[in-house]
Amino acid sequence: MKREVQPRLLTALCYAAMMCLAIGINLLPVFLTSIGASFGEGSVLSREELGRLGAAAFGGLVVGILVTGPLADRFGGKPFVLLANVLTVLGLMGMAASPTFSILLAMVFVVGLGAGMLDMILSPVVAALNPERRTAAMNWLHSYYPVGAVVTILIGTVALAFDVGWRAVCWLVIVLPLGLVLAFLPMRFPDMVTDRGRTSTRSLCAKPWFLVALAAIFLGGATELGMAQWLPAYAETSLGFSPTVAGVGLLLFSIAMALGRMVVGAMEARANAYLVLVVGSSLSVVLFLLGSFLENPLLALTACVAAGFTGSSLWPTMLAVAADRAPDGGASMFAALAAFGNAGGILMPWVIGVVGDARDLRWGLATSAIAPLLMLPLVWLLFRRGSRPSTSLGG
Repeated sequence: MKREVQPRLLTALCYAAMMCLAIGINLLPVFLTSIGASFGEGSVLSREELGRLGAAAFGGLVVGILVTGPLADRFGGKPFVLLANVLTVLGLMGMAASPTFSILLAMVFVVGLGAGMLDMILSPVVAALNPERRTAAMNWLHSYYPVGAVVTILIGTVALAFDVGWRAVCWLVIVLPLGLVLAFLPMRFPDMVTDRGRTSTRSLCAKPWFLVALAAIFLGGATELGMAQWLPAYAETSLGFSPTVAGVGLLLFSIAMALGRMVVGAMEARANAYLVLVVGSSLSVVLFLLGSFLENPLLALTACVAAGFTGSSLWPTMLAVAADRAPDGGASMFAALAAFGNAGGILMPWVIGVVGDARDLRWGLATSAIAPLLMLPLVWLLFRRGSRPSTSLGG
């Protein structure tokens, strides 16, 4: 007898898997200094070698996203959800047991690969499971990423306080991906397209609305990750806070992101995707500028943290808008959207740094307000297409 799809249970497991993704991405930065002191003969790893670890994690993430989309359209979502969690388990085990830097580098890539596969596959699965409430479901799903980040940071902080090594923590956090492998095994996954068949990526790219959606999610990623990358350094060097307070600021920023997505998720069918995008973008512009130029350091830091709340829903809500507009786009569509979102997250931190070198970090951070500002006309174009089929954004 063929097992039925269980939408609520499978959606909940995908939420937990998003926390697993967060562990894969955030564990390395938390223990980077400790890892650096664990290798090398009588010395610590160089900054270049530590940077190589971060590059390996991100390289795995990108490969996971790009490879999984086309293959998931052919073989379905379940094999890749299972493989992603297995790779995370193997990568964490390998990190914990790594005798040399080269092996550690390879294992970090494996963890990144698993994270990239999860980043790509969870969104189309949840979208297929919740066709009547995609905006809410996407925001709930992506709220568990900052939740997982907060949990990882807290575990790392406690471990460091009690002198628990990073290898032991790797063994500890294996419990979640391992449990998810066992939980996902008996589950039946939904088809990610309807009976009409999948719309090819080439066909999507020929439609102006999809190109606008790619540009919008690029700006959403830039809005979210620019502040996340620079907040601790800005709080410490420009606002004059201690490293501890700067770290707490990033933790609060992650909590604010989770809450922002949960609020939209809790609205369920009442959440109008376009209104969420307009309000989130507009408030983000205001808060970025306040965080950059307020004279009172505490108020400036508060504005930066609050920007995590307002900007948090831009990425997942854009995924929902695209899925509603092209329900047969399949996993490849989500791979393209994820790639552009991450590209925005790569570019904006670099732009902030360039402007910071040329002027100062206040102006660098203020520059990031350009991303949500540019998003507003794009949202208007998408809304016109959604409500008036005869417009020039046809297709």
